Amino acid sequence: MPDELRELLRETSGVQDEYGSGLVWSVQEIIEQNTEFRQSADFAELYASFDQLMFIGDNGGGDQFAFVQAPGERLGDVVVWDHETDERTWVARSLKDYLESRAASDGDDWYKQGSGQ
Repeated sequence: MPDELRELLRETSGVQDEYGSGLVWSVQEIIEQNTEFRQSADFAELYASFDQLMFIGDNGGGDQFAFVQAPGERLGDVVVWDHETDERTWVARSLKDYLESRAASDGDDWYKQGSGQ
């Protein structure tokens, strides 16, 4: 777990936006969501492995945000997993950058702005 996330969760029980979307889930929800993603037989049939992602939040519409935990990747990078396409796209270099980008955005799909979507 990246130090930034550990420190945030020591001080809060997660972070929600004004509509209740989990910008950063509580420790309990992080555990529950990651367990579900890894143990779901349906997900295993539909999507590539989630073993190298640690989901930490969502956009309220099905897309999930995660830290990458893959060899050769920088610990702390945040990606978004698109639930419709199974694409995993880099969105931030740290938890701080992720939260600042979301705070400065206009809408739930802030991470798609400028990507042609």
